[in-house]
Amino acid sequence: MPTFCRHGRLEANCPICSKKERVAPAARTGGRRPAGAAKSSTRRRPATRAGDLHVRRMARAEDDGYDNWSVPGLRATVEAQRLADEIAIAATRLAQLESDPPGLYADAASAGGEEGLWLAFLIAYLSPVEGDDPFAGIAAARTAWATAELPDLDGVPLGPRAGHDPARGLATLTAYRARAERAGSQAAALAAGEASLNPQRRFDRAFERLSLPGLRRAPRYEFLVVAGRLGLLDVTPSSLLLGVDATDPTAIAAKRILGIGDAINLQRRASELAAEAGVPIAALDLAFLNWARPEDDRITGGSDVQADAAVRERVGGLLAV
Repeated sequence: MPTFCRHGRLEANCPICSKKERVAPAARTGGRRPAGAAKSSTRRRPATRAGDLHVRRMARAEDDGYDNWSVPGLRATVEAQRLADEIAIAATRLAQLESDPPGLYADAASAGGEEGLWLAFLIAYLSPVEGDDPFAGIAAARTAWATAELPDLDGVPLGPRAGHDPARGLATLTAYRARAERAGSQAAALAAGEASLNPQRRFDRAFERLSLPGLRRAPRYEFLVVAGRLGLLDVTPSSLLLGVDATDPTAIAAKRILGIGDAINLQRRASELAAEAGVPIAALDLAFLNWARPEDDRITGGSDVQADAAVRERVGGLLAV
């Protein structure tokens, strides 16, 4: 007697049932590929423009059984020690920006208003370089807001977190200035003066408003953090805002440190880590990034501070290192 399958066809002739018999073993085990099996795919990845993404491989330390609830992605004591160092240094830098800003940061704080914000934006957009004079190129290129003149960026050295793409020319700066002029001021364009919003919500709103052509997460976040610390805007971050750019190096490092890729839980774990360590959430932005870089290639952001000992002790206590 012929046997019919659940699709109403002769079982031997049903293309669906017969296809199941041909399914590769890897697909029957929850999608996990057996160890050592080679990946096979004919799908091409989309082309990436030069300069869009810089991949830096970090050799992971040997697993020595390290386990801490606050950093579930770490499995080596040396990695936790390095993270504690970087968090302490980044937190100390934020305190310095508020109390004794270095270089052009001091000029921005002193100028205040439109000129101070414009200079702070240029610093974040071009990024201080590493070396003895991190602000030299920015100082040479800077223009005054009142002149409506955009800076000439040809040949200006760009720091490691710069938002400027020479291929785009001055498109980002043009868009930033045009938006501010339409709103009546830079602060108004960023919605940073809305009395109904608290400093945390103002930060989030301003970050959204900075979605300009070619401007990635790092310079947007850095600009607002610096502007808040210098007293130029009444804004304070409540999270790292990691979900806007999957290729952002801080976001990639955060996933490794916190052991999760989901954006919502990633934000929650980062906030818990900062709160328990007693440091501003913004400190994790630079700390996570530097943790994933070679120690002799640390991004200083124009600061030469050493880690505050009390902060390092507190963070080390949380991480048990």
